[in-house]
Amino acid sequence: MKRIAIIGAGSWGTALALVAARAGNEVRLWAHSAEVVDGLQRERENKIYLPGFALPDSISATKDLSEALADAEIVLTVVPSHVCREVYGQMLPYLHSEAGAQTIFVNATKGIETETQMRMEEVVRDVLKDKFEPRYVMLSGPSSAQEVARDEPCAIVAASHSLGWATEVQQALSSSRFRVYTNNDVVGVEIAGAIKNVMAIATGAVNGLGLGYNSQAALVTRGLAEMTRLAVKSGGRADTLAGLAGMGDLVLTCFGALSRNRRVGVELGRGRKLEDIISEMREVAEGVKTAKAGHALATKLGVEMPITTGVYQMLYEGKTPRELELELMERPLKSERV
Repeated sequence: MKRIAIIGAGSWGTALALVAARAGNEVRLWAHSAEVVDGLQRERENKIYLPGFALPDSISATKDLSEALADAEIVLTVVPSHVCREVYGQMLPYLHSEAGAQTIFVNATKGIETETQMRMEEVVRDVLKDKFEPRYVMLSGPSSAQEVARDEPCAIVAASHSLGWATEVQQALSSSRFRVYTNNDVVGVEIAGAIKNVMAIATGAVNGLGLGYNSQAALVTRGLAEMTRLAVKSGGRADTLAGLAGMGDLVLTCFGALSRNRRVGVELGRGRKLEDIISEMREVAEGVKTAKAGHALATKLGVEMPITTGVYQMLYEGKTPRELELELMERPLKSERV
């Protein structure tokens, strides 16, 4: 049994709290919103972000970061990428150097920081570097919060530069219905987890235009090629992109009915404005910000990513989904080789 602090009580944070509790751990679930915490404490259910799933007694809810982090052996952060730096900064006063250096920090956020183009590992290390070098693990892979909460079979990846840290997380979270694999390619796993959300927006737009599976399959496949190029250029491995954190998560996010990023694309394809779509969503569609960060990172590294660039232009420069479709199809002919 581990003492696990989960920082972020959206749908995925709450689902991971259920996973950790089912695996026999003591879980403290932190939420920024007093309304969410009050509901978790009084009704033992997250009626705002993940209704219909009762919390077992092994999960306690709090709005107090010091209470959530006290004696935690694993700190699992599940917050939007654009507030990751801020949240770790808020946690910093409660992470004492000696104890903090022994804690495993697990990140389940999939994104790239817009201003710096840093991956989440780089952000976490940047915030904590003056106190200690964090024992860092990235948690990623094809995982819908609703299906995980229903305890349907799921397989994901715990990636770390240290196999020992990844294995500790694997053992702490795995159960007969939730299978965790280990991987030592943090860069590849994080790039895949971020950029697949951009591809989901593009795939959704194709669907919203009324196009069929031929178009969607072509886009997803070429999207995987883009993800692989960026991952390898950033220092990751191509084979990681063929695994759960790459192809697995890409397929789920591009075709899953519960995908927020796909939903944004579908509505854009139908002609709606981005601002109107976002205003109706309770939780963040990470691909919207990642399109900007991914485009900037690709430009900086000199990586050709036409789909990512097209989604960036569609979201921020007024390009229509139909114009993006025509532009991608009319590019100069070339070899398929990545």
